[in-house]
Amino acid sequence: MTTPVTAELLRGALEVERTEHGVLPHRLPARARAQGADGQLTMAEAQPSGVRVVFRTRATVVELDALRTKMAYEGAPPRPDGVYDLLVDGRLAGRAGVTGGNVMVVDMITRSGETRPGPVGTVRFTDLPERLKDVEIWLPYNEITQLVALRTDAPVEPLPQGSRRVWLHHGSSISHGSDAESPTTTWPALAASLGDAELINLGFGGSALLDPFTARAMRDVSADLISVKLGINLVNTDLMRLRAFTPAVHGFLDTIREGHPTTPLLVVSPVLCPIHEDTPGPTLPDFSSLSEGRLRLRAGGDPAEVAAGKLTLNVIREELSRIVKQRAADDPHLHYLDGRELYGEADSAELPLPDQLHPDAATHRRMGERFAKLAFGAGGPFATRRA
Repeated sequence: MTTPVTAELLRGALEVERTEHGVLPHRLPARARAQGADGQLTMAEAQPSGVRVVFRTRATVVELDALRTKMAYEGAPPRPDGVYDLLVDGRLAGRAGVTGGNVMVVDMITRSGETRPGPVGTVRFTDLPERLKDVEIWLPYNEITQLVALRTDAPVEPLPQGSRRVWLHHGSSISHGSDAESPTTTWPALAASLGDAELINLGFGGSALLDPFTARAMRDVSADLISVKLGINLVNTDLMRLRAFTPAVHGFLDTIREGHPTTPLLVVSPVLCPIHEDTPGPTLPDFSSLSEGRLRLRAGGDPAEVAAGKLTLNVIREELSRIVKQRAADDPHLHYLDGRELYGEADSAELPLPDQLHPDAATHRRMGERFAKLAFGAGGPFATRRA
């Protein structure tokens, strides 16, 4: 039997757009998308990191037809296929992918691209337990995914909202998923699972840029816990100088606080990234690394320009720490976490960033476990308060 995929069956999306093929989950509302007329953001917010199809059923077979749009970068090795994770009553019960779909080919220098069309594919899970159960299908974090049809061999009903707290998180490609193994093993998804929280992931690859429309979207989302991980994309893009950065951070936090005046709000600075600790952006492709079978990245700025206000990760950490300390005098629910507590120098020596910027699957696991301990654990800003 076929069940229409509607917003009732989706978690982690802020809006659902109907298309000629089915529905497309969005992680930013239409108003924000209209203001963020940038190809990178348009692509990133439509990649459904943290979005899942959720329902209750006795079905033993579940099929989901989907039209994916996979990314490819001109001159670079092919990107891995997206992965769907199936959870039954909160436990991983299957992992698969779809074939076919569109391919968006992007020029890394000009950021221009073209889309080559392809057919709808199907992801299929079988041999599920016959009992009544809660099913979650986590969508690929790295493929734009239009949901075409949901088929099961037993009726499906929407899953009622549970008692778990909603955690709203915003960050860069590292929060988006970068090179995690699967959608449930990105560091925010792992931390949410360990912290028993319902995740809304607004990690946008290349697009954590203190955009006012992102802050307004966060302001308007119902949430019990909020975190913002800021810094690396501002260096990657060489977008602003210190003079603009400081008031932009204040404005971003002010807007969030308009809708969430007393919600625990955690500001997280960048994890260690050796190429940009003391060297400004922009971040550029190192095409000489293609001979090794993987594209690496390099810092394109000059450390001497820091004196003129260019941003590095160390400059950003120092300023974020100062801003939070200043604001916390009047905002006791505002907190700061140095990103190097999630991934620091010792971690870099053991688990170096494969492309000089993004963590691998093992590092995502480590970061998720550490964030869960530091934020959700005893004494952390997201710890459960008991009388």
